[in-house]
Amino acid sequence: MALSSHQRQHLKALAHLLRPLVQIGNAGVSEGVFAAIAAALEQHELIKVQMPKLDAASEREAMAAQLASGSGAELVQVLGRMVVLYLRRKKDMPGKSRIELPKG
Repeated sequence: MALSSHQRQHLKALAHLLRPLVQIGNAGVSEGVFAAIAAALEQHELIKVQMPKLDAASEREAMAAQLASGSGAELVQVLGRMVVLYLRRKKDMPGKSRIELPKG
C-alpha cells in the first residue's frame, strides 16, 4: 500500500511525539531487529526506530529502506538517525486499526 503525500504528512504529525521503540546497535540490522520491529508494528502500527551513527546520509537512507522492505512496512520518514515506519493492522488481528488515515 503506497501512501499519498497527505497520508504521509498525517503520519509524520502523529509520530512527532513518539519515542523510539526499537534501537539498532553498531552490529547493524539482524533478524532480532526485524523481530522487534514486527512485534512493535503489530501492537502500535506507527513506530520510530533509532539507527546507529552512520557517516553518510546515503547509508542512513539505505538502512531505512532495508528496514521498511524487511518488515513489510511503509517508510514514512527518515530524520537524522530516526526512521518512522507504518504498517496497518491486519483485519484478522484483534482490535481495530488505531490510526485512521485521511483519504488519499
